[in-house]
Amino acid sequence: MTFRPTIRTQQDLEEAWRTLMGPLGFAGHSIWLMLIRSDDRPFPHLTQIEDAEHLPTPVELAGAAEMLEELHAEFAPGGRAAFLRSRPGSGGLTPDDRAWAEALYEVARIAGVPTEVVHRACDVDLVPVPMDDALPDSVA
Repeated sequence: MTFRPTIRTQQDLEEAWRTLMGPLGFAGHSIWLMLIRSDDRPFPHLTQIEDAEHLPTPVELAGAAEMLEELHAEFAPGGRAAFLRSRPGSGGLTPDDRAWAEALYEVARIAGVPTEVVHRACDVDLVPVPMDDALPDSVA
């Protein structure tokens, strides 16, 4: 049976990520993309970008935005995106976690795709990274 929750709230999204990412523990750094259709149900396939340890360059950001725009148009028109960064290591949000969240919010903005709160999962916890936490202090 395919996991097809209804995602209408932040709690719904966090529970979906916990189900999809559990049990916690990661050998590498990845970015995960879930497309949520206009009926609030996720498209039944996650996109994983592996080896995502280093922040993307501006060219890579533009390429990711183009990919998101195309996937959104084909598989979830009228829907939205949800991102999660997974990494090995301990809990707590690191500066890299915040920078990755900022980059993922930027990808969605460039693509013109509504996005949910970005999440980060590590070996010990899974937490939301709201946009206010991701933006540099001088912007927030």
